[in-house]
Amino acid sequence: DYTCEAMSQPNALDQPEGPEGSLLEAAYAILQTADVHEKARKTLQVAQDWRNGRLTIVGEPSKDLLPTHPARPDSVRIVDPGNVPKRGADKIALVHSLAHIESWAIDLSWDIILRTPYIYPEYASLPADFWMDWVIVAEDEARHFTLLDGRLKEMGSYYGALTAHEGLWESAAETAHCLKARLAIVHMVHEARGLDVTPKTMQKMKSLGDKESAALLNIIYKEEITHVTAGCKWFSHVCEKEQLDKFPAFHDIVRKHFRGNLKPPFNTEARDMAGMVPDYYLPLVQAPKKKTTDANPSGKIASADLSTAEEEKVVH
Repeated sequence: DYTCEAMSQPNALDQPEGPEGSLLEAAYAILQTADVHEKARKTLQVAQDWRNGRLTIVGEPSKDLLPTHPARPDSVRIVDPGNVPKRGADKIALVHSLAHIESWAIDLSWDIILRTPYIYPEYASLPADFWMDWVIVAEDEARHFTLLDGRLKEMGSYYGALTAHEGLWESAAETAHCLKARLAIVHMVHEARGLDVTPKTMQKMKSLGDKESAALLNIIYKEEITHVTAGCKWFSHVCEKEQLDKFPAFHDIVRKHFRGNLKPPFNTEARDMAGMVPDYYLPLVQAPKKKTTDANPSGKIASADLSTAEEEKVVH
């Protein structure tokens, strides 16, 4: 049985202030940046500084750096997932939904960096690769958003022109208490689902005559494989440190924090490349469902609750 349930939500009121110029400080600043274009720009700069050694200190959790709901642009109208219009053959709507997902992916990448010291007691012993991997993921997501935002402008639109929802953040909130749960649900369930559906999305774009967007999505798809790799890598690491069998631990977490079954068909080639082997997901295809009178009393995120937007990348 996986552990984390006794771990409290982030609370560091008795901690000293974080050091100036730390990675945690940079993550917090980016998460508090509402303008997504500026959020992406700052991400690319911080990632470059981390790679080049101009930024070297991870930092310590403090009362001034508590992870909260990321700042988001007022220009994007948020609605319930069920009220987001179906994309259908609307090329702009499809690219907009992908850009929205990538904008949230930036936030979730920085959130796992900022949140880890608050929810994983052994954070100081994590290898340097842990922080580097998630900085690289954040960098990729910022670049992906920038590419799709540019494509929207080429198509005569812009990010914020259409409604969107916060399904990705709901998954993050559901797993805010536990590093293993965050890695499992966001990066091994949702992002792996993206590997399953993205090839079909590329074909759809081509069939609509949008080869340019299909080419961008192909770039994104290849890099998303490495994001699932990071999720699998660090989930395995944490399980090993806690002397847990990673497969049963994953199954327990998904059954607790993800409502419903995992849906085939699976892109086994891409999943295998990422280390997301069938032992993780096949036992969950026919996972038992609990019958309740409430539509969703647990608040857990299910694939059935996701809009077409998530089904195209898919949530993260």
